[in-house]
Amino acid sequence: MVLAMGHLLAAAEEETSNPILPNATFIAEVFAFAILLWIFNKYALPPLKRAMTERQDHIEKQISDADAARERLEKAEAEYKQQLEQTKADASRIREEARAEGRAIIEELREKAQEEVDRVRKRGEEQLETERDRVVAALRGELGALAVELAGRIVGESLDDDDRQRRIVDRFIDELEQRGENQDDAGRREPQDVR
Repeated sequence: MVLAMGHLLAAAEEETSNPILPNATFIAEVFAFAILLWIFNKYALPPLKRAMTERQDHIEKQISDADAARERLEKAEAEYKQQLEQTKADASRIREEARAEGRAIIEELREKAQEEVDRVRKRGEEQLETERDRVVAALRGELGALAVELAGRIVGESLDDDDRQRRIVDRFIDELEQRGENQDDAGRREPQDVR
């Protein structure tokens, strides 16, 4: 068929040599081009269109995946920043609570220490008071015995009566205490110039 057309075209070309009129070669070329377009459109273009469509779909999917990934990244970054801020706030709160708790513990320990000091001081004062009372009682007894013995030697008679001894000793101790208080009062006054 192509050969027959080629002969027809060659014959037509010889007969007409008018440049305005299309010659048979032009018509054959247009006809061959149309057939090539039809073959190209029928067999080559659909797979190309399908490949292009698949490629566009793949690119659109990658773009949408990238957008989704960017959104997830932004969301994760926002969550990270929020958790970081929350962690900082929690750490600050925990530090403040620890400081407050430390101050409370220190204050409690100070109070306990002060209570212990007060208790030890009170016990010491009580022991001192008890010891003083015991010493005073012992001194009164010894002083009383010495005073009775001395008075017995001075008077020259025996003072064996216990009630009498106690009265004498108590009176003697009271006089000594009054003298001691008078001396304390005199010591508190301004000393006089003694020449």
